[in-house]
Amino acid sequence: MADHGRIAAAMNTRDIITNKLREAFAPESLDVSDESHLHEGHAGHRPGGETHFRVYIVSPAFQGKSRIERHRMINATLAGELAGSVHALAIKAHAPGEAG
Repeated sequence: MADHGRIAAAMNTRDIITNKLREAFAPESLDVSDESHLHEGHAGHRPGGETHFRVYIVSPAFQGKSRIERHRMINATLAGELAGSVHALAIKAHAPGEAG
C-alpha cells in the first residue's frame, strides 16, 4: 500500500497546482510556471521559492464564463494553496478557440 502522505510531501507546489487544475478542469492545454525567483526581495517571497505562480489554461469548463468567473473557479480549486504557501497567482484562462 502506498504511503500517500510521503508522496504528497515529495510533490512540489507546482505539481500540486497542476494536478488540481487537471482534475477540476480537464484542460486541453495547461502550463504552470513557478516565477518565485522573479520576486526576490518582494512581499511574500520566501527562500526556496514556491510562492509566485503563473497559470495558462485552456478548458471547455470556461466556455461562456467571464474572466472574473474563470479566476474565481481557479481560486476556489486552489483555495488551500492560496491560504498557505502561495502568495500570488497570475492567471490566463481561456475556452477552446479563444485568442490567448
